[in-house]
Amino acid sequence: MTRTGVWLVGGRGSVATTAMVGAAAVAAGAARPEGMVTASAGFDQARLAPVDDLVFGGQDVVSTPLVKRAEQLAQGGVFPAPLVGVVEDRLSVLDERVRTCPAAGDTSPRTAVDAMRHDLHAFRAAEDVERLVVVNLASTEAPAAWEQPPLRTEDLDRSFDAGWDAATPSLVAAIAALEAGAAFVDFTPGAALTAPAVLALAEERGLPVAGRDGKTGETLLKSVLAPMFAHRHLPVHSWAGTNLLGGGDGARLADPAHASSKLASKGRTLETILGPDVTQPVHIDCVPDLGEWKTAWNHVHFTGFLGTGMQLQLTWQGCDSALAAPLVLDLARLLDLALQRGDRGAQAGLGYFFKDPVGTDDHGFWSQLSTLERWVAGA
Repeated sequence: MTRTGVWLVGGRGSVATTAMVGAAAVAAGAARPEGMVTASAGFDQARLAPVDDLVFGGQDVVSTPLVKRAEQLAQGGVFPAPLVGVVEDRLSVLDERVRTCPAAGDTSPRTAVDAMRHDLHAFRAAEDVERLVVVNLASTEAPAAWEQPPLRTEDLDRSFDAGWDAATPSLVAAIAALEAGAAFVDFTPGAALTAPAVLALAEERGLPVAGRDGKTGETLLKSVLAPMFAHRHLPVHSWAGTNLLGGGDGARLADPAHASSKLASKGRTLETILGPDVTQPVHIDCVPDLGEWKTAWNHVHFTGFLGTGMQLQLTWQGCDSALAAPLVLDLARLLDLALQRGDRGAQAGLGYFFKDPVGTDDHGFWSQLSTLERWVAGA
């Protein structure tokens, strides 16, 4: 029997904690795997690691004990409070595996990469895991200075060795994961997987990568509804959205520099499916008292037969951590499958999970699902 290591960057954050609580609760039979795509019919024939065989570790810039984080999330309604007691012992064990690391910018990029690579090797050896998947769940970062022009392979070592301060946390995590022989998933809108140097390194090392920006709420709805308008030949003129967020995400995205990465990622779905002429203003506002919950309101203006103007309005209210966490478990299992098969480079077949998928321009929900099913089957 083999075990799969899952290293969570941002390992004490809301999504990571919810994922670990969920995995422990499902393994203990205390919860059902609602929201996990890989737990649905059609995936049971794949060689996916059982949730109970996922061994978690990670890193974060904060040191709040995981049991305390779980209690805070339960108080915020993310999951039922009794689950904390069920998984408390497991979380206490996991606490020893989630190390506190320096904040971005406190060390040089090369030092940060070397330290994370060392931690990954130590985790693999200590926990006796055969394969390792690194998932980036850190806070949304500002657009990278190296994103334009793209970071090239020949620039990478020279930039890192010079202590390049433009190296973002996502880039550090991606390089460290690949140098340690791990698969890498960017669940954030970080720019690491847009860098040709990173994708070239994944190919060179024979390792799979997937991303970017997990698709959990408003953009998920857009990816379902936008193809409907396109296939019914109903021209969409504008698709306006307002997002109200609490918690750490709301505070982080209140900064325009960090919000710009998220807004760009959210906008690509409609642009790809409906074309560049759709006006799509999107606003993200921090409402602290919402806590872990978010509300997204959308207004769609479109034209019907004989020029009749019509509108669609919808409201999505949900808990982002509870929406994202099962997808993190899905991606850990699927990237583990990719490692078993020897897949390398950008895994376009996993675009179903992301707002701005690497390796594909397909943003439609149903076509992405078909592609995912073929990918799982090895077709």
